[in-house]
Amino acid sequence: MFPTVLFSLILGFVAVVILFKAVRMVPQGYEWTVERFGRYTHTMSPGLHFLIPIVYGVGRKVNMMEQVLDVPSQEVITKDNAAVRVDGVVFFQVLDASKAAYEVANLEVAMIALVQTNIRTVIGSMDLDESLSQREVINAQLLNVVDQATNPWGMKVNRIEIRDIQPPRDLLDAMARQMKAEREKRAQILEAEGSRQSEILRAEGEKQAAVLEAEGRKEAAFRDAEARERLAEAEAKATAMVSDAIAKGDVQAINYFIAQKYVEAFKELATSPNQKLVLMPMEASGVIGSIAGVAELAREAFAKQEEKKTTRAVPPRIGG
Repeated sequence: MFPTVLFSLILGFVAVVILFKAVRMVPQGYEWTVERFGRYTHTMSPGLHFLIPIVYGVGRKVNMMEQVLDVPSQEVITKDNAAVRVDGVVFFQVLDASKAAYEVANLEVAMIALVQTNIRTVIGSMDLDESLSQREVINAQLLNVVDQATNPWGMKVNRIEIRDIQPPRDLLDAMARQMKAEREKRAQILEAEGSRQSEILRAEGEKQAAVLEAEGRKEAAFRDAEARERLAEAEAKATAMVSDAIAKGDVQAINYFIAQKYVEAFKELATSPNQKLVLMPMEASGVIGSIAGVAELAREAFAKQEEKKTTRAVPPRIGG
């Protein structure tokens, strides 16, 4: 009785173990390789699968999701012999589980070694300034090389990012001094440009002011010349009229003309601030006498007007 129960228990346990070995459930985001007596046969996708125990077994459990791999920091010599420490990250995804499982022994170690080697190659071909300012170029070159190298492993490298490039302390101090000198240089250049622009604007303003002043003087000179021309025309016309009067035998006209000029001359002498005493030569008495001609002209004019009025007032006579 007891041996039969023991055998039944052993048989039940073996059945349970075989059942667990036969039923396989692959989680989402993973793929499992299947081996028959240690030889790869196929790959199981996420879901429920059944395997024949002992004959078939699970080989490798491969993560098919995108993964992030840290690249350890390493010292790299640039083209101009500057030692910098560089680290980064790699974003990759397995596309073929069988190749990732059987084409490379340790996928992550191989990836890290490959990325570090290419980092030394790419940055070693650049100067320090280029390596600090052209990270996008470095990332693109690394991505191109590493993606082609890992293609036989059934992988796709989506992105490689250089996380930090750290020069030595003495180089950092030298770069800080250089940056300060560049900023001071730009400040001096900007200040000089501002002074230059200010001088140019000031010169342009002075030029415009001089042009406007010259235009004003030109306009004033033109107006003065026009006034003198009008005055000369008036003088010429007055002289011509006096000459005509003299030619007709009217001697009093020249007396009026001379008296007018004499009065104008005395007017200018009277308005002068420095003339307090006026000395006249003896010959001036003859000129003063011409002023009497003005009164004579006035009397003659009044007499002619009275004669015209009298002539108009006498009524005409009727004949017979």
